[in-house]
Amino acid sequence: MDGGSEREDVDLPALDERSDAWLAGRARELLAIAPSSDRGNRLRYSDEVDRLLAEARHRGEPRMIGQLLRAAAVIRVNDAQQAASAEEIVDEFLDHSHRHGLHVLQADAHALRAKRLLLAGAEDVALTEAAVGLAMLDEPVPPDTLFGPRVWDVLMASTLMDLGLVLMELGVYEVGDHVMRRAHRYIRGGAGPHDIAVHLITRCRMQLGWGLRLERIGEDDQAAERFARAAAMAVDVEAPFRESLFPRRADLPAADQIAVVAAAHALAAPGRAHVERLSALLESVTPREVVFVAVALARCLERVDRVEDAVEVLTGVQKRLDQAAAEPPLLLCLIREYARLAGTDDTAGDRTTSALQHYVAELESQLWDMRESRAATLATRREHERLARRHGTVAKQALQDPLTGLPNRRALDERLLELAGDGSKPLAIALVDLDGFKGVNDRLSHAEGDDVLRVVASTVRDTLRGSDMVARYGGDEFIVLLPGAPLHAAAAALRRAAVAVAALPHDLSHGVTLSVGVVALRPEEGTARALARADAAMYQAKRKGGNDVVAIATTEGDLPPSPTVDEAVTPDHAWVVPEGT
Repeated sequence: MDGGSEREDVDLPALDERSDAWLAGRARELLAIAPSSDRGNRLRYSDEVDRLLAEARHRGEPRMIGQLLRAAAVIRVNDAQQAASAEEIVDEFLDHSHRHGLHVLQADAHALRAKRLLLAGAEDVALTEAAVGLAMLDEPVPPDTLFGPRVWDVLMASTLMDLGLVLMELGVYEVGDHVMRRAHRYIRGGAGPHDIAVHLITRCRMQLGWGLRLERIGEDDQAAERFARAAAMAVDVEAPFRESLFPRRADLPAADQIAVVAAAHALAAPGRAHVERLSALLESVTPREVVFVAVALARCLERVDRVEDAVEVLTGVQKRLDQAAAEPPLLLCLIREYARLAGTDDTAGDRTTSALQHYVAELESQLWDMRESRAATLATRREHERLARRHGTVAKQALQDPLTGLPNRRALDERLLELAGDGSKPLAIALVDLDGFKGVNDRLSHAEGDDVLRVVASTVRDTLRGSDMVARYGGDEFIVLLPGAPLHAAAAALRRAAVAVAALPHDLSHGVTLSVGVVALRPEEGTARALARADAAMYQAKRKGGNDVVAIATTEGDLPPSPTVDEAVTPDHAWVVPEGT
């Protein structure tokens, strides 16, 4: 095998010695290898992706985690035998991308959720998920420079292709084709050979499915046009395929190794030349592609007067698909092909057969009308989601810091008043200041400083509970509200955040650390006074040298249990001192 071959990982350095780029690259390699592997290897590759994800989580960079979450979701959703376990990871991917404002990855998460729902037969809900993903990309999406231009283009193309495939399975081919052409613009912008090959194969598959569906309503000329387009793409894929990550033999063309490529050539021009190639592929092709190969092979056999052999091929594939998941529209295309060939004997002119053919034609016409209704439903839901997002964006912008994506001071004031008004639960308030941040701006640039602020903000946000609020107060200061947390518990949580920031790679944080002051809101105390006390506690942390947490307790109840000797000397220990000390 050439590049991307299945191999055991031996004598490799530990993952923590690998770069971020290597983790992402290995995940892409596994996604390329897995679909053509046997069940045992697919599970092994899925486990390896999970280990890559665990390492990314340990490093804590949200964009890297997002890319690895996508890989873990894709490898499950595209494997019928693992699809049942995909729900949890897809939901986590959606939540992570939403929380960190990773717009394109969030749209992809909706596409993957739609694919999972299709496998479960929930087509209407899948249609809504596709509409949400499309609406997210309808407005111009500015590139996220932290990904880098090439990675950004690949992420955009991958998201659009995932949406296009969902639309194809839903039968909304025209919209799916438009989405695929949008993906082509990003592929053209700087993608490598593997991404180009994936894109061409995906578009080829869509054209074949569209063509077979058009045949079912008697639009043979339009179907032939789709098959011709697919064949042209099959020719174009040969060069990038030779440099791709797919498992492959260097001495054979893509048409001998990739099912949809071979099927495209054969459906465009059926004949003897394709029989041997398609027969070889039929034995190893996945359920997702087997219908294309079977129908193409049957037509080639029919062309050389081997109709009985063609029927036998279709019968065998139907039996295989009884034991495996297959897309219902493609399965119907297979059944139609079988009925067409099996009815070419002396019963062709029978009155009953003629009536059944008329019935099927009417049924197919109604199904096509339902497909057009589905397209209209998609357009309506997409427009609704687009308008809702536009309204939500305006409202969100008024309450969000544009640099970090955190709540801004206005949102903080509203939440603080709300929590302060509920005296039944404790409320801890912390002021967080960055140590050494001014030096980043002075030594490097304000753009580099902005990147540090974003990384630190997301790290602190990830470390705390979902119910805690982290808001940007101004400059390099943040406010944290921890509702329901006693002071000592809040101090311990903030210490974990400080430790997480201190552990960030230097190229992300440039050595910036946190000084944190935290207080508990007193009964009847004004919020301005509580913030002033948190500010005083923060300056105590600064005077201790920074990278520290100081909590000022106003009552004995605020003080933590007496620390053990080990707790007292650990550097992770947060200072909790009585007020006035």
